[in-house]
Amino acid sequence: MEDFSAGDTAFILISAAMVLLMTPGLAFFYGGMTRAKSVLNMMMMSFIALATVPVVWVLWGYSMAFGGEGAFIGGFDLVGLSGMTADSFDQGLTIPDFAFSGFQMMFAIITVALISGAIADRAKFGTWALFTVLWVTLVYFPVAHNVWGGGWIRENLDPIDFAGGTAVHINAGAAALALVLVIGKRIGFRKDPMRPHNLPFVVLGAALLWFGWFGFNAGSELAADGVASVMLLNTTVATAAAIIGWLVVELIRDKAATTLGAASGAIAGLVAITPSGANVSPLGAIALGAIAGIVCALAVGLKYKLGYDDSLDVVGVHLVGGLVGSILVGLLASETFGGIAASGDLLARQAGASFLVLAYSFIVTYILGFLLDKTIGFRIKDEDEIAGIDMTTHAETAYEFFDTGGSMSRKAPAAVGAPAQGKVNA
Repeated sequence: MEDFSAGDTAFILISAAMVLLMTPGLAFFYGGMTRAKSVLNMMMMSFIALATVPVVWVLWGYSMAFGGEGAFIGGFDLVGLSGMTADSFDQGLTIPDFAFSGFQMMFAIITVALISGAIADRAKFGTWALFTVLWVTLVYFPVAHNVWGGGWIRENLDPIDFAGGTAVHINAGAAALALVLVIGKRIGFRKDPMRPHNLPFVVLGAALLWFGWFGFNAGSELAADGVASVMLLNTTVATAAAIIGWLVVELIRDKAATTLGAASGAIAGLVAITPSGANVSPLGAIALGAIAGIVCALAVGLKYKLGYDDSLDVVGVHLVGGLVGSILVGLLASETFGGIAASGDLLARQAGASFLVLAYSFIVTYILGFLLDKTIGFRIKDEDEIAGIDMTTHAETAYEFFDTGGSMSRKAPAAVGAPAQGKVNA
């Protein structure tokens, strides 16, 4: 194995583990943003992606994305990872194919999980689980092949997408918008306050996502080298600038800098730097992050003006942030970083790839969501939504205030004014 690099392999294995951590981090981020009666369902929508996508990836996903050089999909020559061994290096890298496949698998998991935030509170869990399998098969694998695996977009437009601006964030954001239009608005949208029930969860989730994103971005170099180092630094400064940009918008518009805004700004910056961080200077990364923070802070309010109920701002952050990062690299790319200079041609290619992915993801997801809705149903009953999807779907709640047999609970009073039965444990 003369091409084998123990250092690169260790780097990718650690990066893959960090990317995997992003999905539980997303569960906390999304879970905290929902109402208390929906938090477990929201977290389960992320966790079921951790169960379904890895199995599908091994059975046919890796083969479709990276198994060949077809114009639309890679092919089916690596179904079940057949022919791969612990020592194979068919991708021409310094890491084993299993390390590359495992790393890419984590991207597939987080991409489908991102979509779930748009349809919080109201989607049938069984239908969502089936959707994760069908969507990665019909949308994610073909897009990943086109952007990274040698498909039509790669061969004809050759866009810069270092770690997933188009394949992950535009893809997921466009799919989120399509599903929102299929499933419809939450009961009480624009009438009832639907505030985050647990902002500490949101901040914890954002922190886990930021940490895991270093594996996401720097790991995409697939080697422990200078480019990975640039990506780590640019990821940090772009995220920091995006937080500032988002909070400035809040201060001017709302006269308050919020915790939710800081966490959302961080995600917007992470999204925007994902496709472009290896091709811009640190100053360019700061500019890109600030622009993303400002634009995304303004974009999340569009759902109230246009009337689509994107529950947790997947469209405003991931679709818009992905477009900002993927397109503006055409104006900010530095030849010193990545070897490609900004130009009109690059800008056109970036825009072309971005909107091709957007259109494909939106159209196929809308058709898929529509068919699922008309056959097995995609939305829970109104009364179940009002009562709370956690209890009606999962038969459990995140927060238990009255005694159900455990020692760390409080019994309800027998009558108004009567002393509580039992005691509160410290």
